[in-house]
Amino acid sequence: MLNSNLTAAPHEVGLSKKQLEHISDTAQRFIDEDRLAGAITVVARRGKVAHFEAFGMMDIETNKPMRKDTIFRIYSMTKPIAAAAVMMLCEEGKLQLDAPASVYLPELGGLKVAKDPDAETLTLVEADREITVQDLMQHTAGLPGAARYMAGQTAVDKYYRKVGLHHLHACNLQEMVKRLGKIPLLYQPGSKWHYSIAADVLGRLIEVASGQSFDVFLADQIFQPLGMHDTGFYVPEEKIDRFSGMYGPKPGGGLQAIDAPEGGTGNVSKTSFKRKPKFLSAGGGLVSTATDFARFCLMLSGKGVLAGKRLMKAESVELMTRNHLPDHLIPLDKKPEARYAGLGFGLGVSVRVKQTDWIPASQVGEYGWIGGTSTEFWISPGDELIAITLAQHIPFSELSEKIKPLAYAAILTE
Repeated sequence: MLNSNLTAAPHEVGLSKKQLEHISDTAQRFIDEDRLAGAITVVARRGKVAHFEAFGMMDIETNKPMRKDTIFRIYSMTKPIAAAAVMMLCEEGKLQLDAPASVYLPELGGLKVAKDPDAETLTLVEADREITVQDLMQHTAGLPGAARYMAGQTAVDKYYRKVGLHHLHACNLQEMVKRLGKIPLLYQPGSKWHYSIAADVLGRLIEVASGQSFDVFLADQIFQPLGMHDTGFYVPEEKIDRFSGMYGPKPGGGLQAIDAPEGGTGNVSKTSFKRKPKFLSAGGGLVSTATDFARFCLMLSGKGVLAGKRLMKAESVELMTRNHLPDHLIPLDKKPEARYAGLGFGLGVSVRVKQTDWIPASQVGEYGWIGGTSTEFWISPGDELIAITLAQHIPFSELSEKIKPLAYAAILTE
């Protein structure tokens, strides 16, 4: 749980308790309407958590209520943690953002580029320049995303499958990079924002630069210092009773289980998080709790400091959380278009560069990211405001977008 020095009454941090109750009401309505099995919502301001509530069930089949220490699959919310690890290694002089990635990962040197990534015949051209470390962090490396190499039917897509990119679960990070060294890039480095496997490459980059395995580096350098004791790449047996089930809509109404924490029956899959995976995904492999991820967010909001202890330099946090994309690559090329309108990208996080009709309350400078099973965090530096929404639902729930304006509305006028 969060220490008392990290919590405060709403009024103590300039938030309205009554307005925060609207967040609770909204989350409970999603549960009551069978739109979610359970959820956790967190709001913090000025370095203190002022709202932390659990709703519904973490596991319907075993009748377990949602707990504040429930363990969630955070999927792509792993990316900002990996990005923070890269920034820490840059501070130590072990990595440089503007250096070619091939300086550290020779397999990525000399890659060719598909002249037309959507063509039925593969034609290769020379790359204008090499991929940089920063390209990997901001998805401008020209590398593919999972949707392409898993199911696409172009010549490039088929080539990706030929080298085994659709079986990453059977690779370690070193093997993955070797496979990537055999493929053509989709786009010229720096020419397009494309959400991709580049985030996973960061895991291997961290291993090479640090001399530690990716999971050990995260545990030693981030999780232990921040007190993130329930965050990792799998759920140990002694904690499996705190692992949430995952749900989706049932034909005809209601919810059905997709992934059961302690093994499924029938069409319910057995969870893949019960043992350490071979593939330590920097793009989406972590599990965590609301408390743990709140600590990470409080560190970012505190410009690298949590509870008086510095993990990162303020300059590193600021560099990571500001937009680095040129205007012609904004908005992000990702669906649904309305959600990503007005967003640029930093190093591991999206960054709002203008307000839009999606959620008008969202402030320019707000940064964060989502996980594919209805998890999201965002931080508004100008308001010193943090919000985290955790659920386990596919497709992505609307809960987080309903809560965002309520969190901003809770700020008291002073």
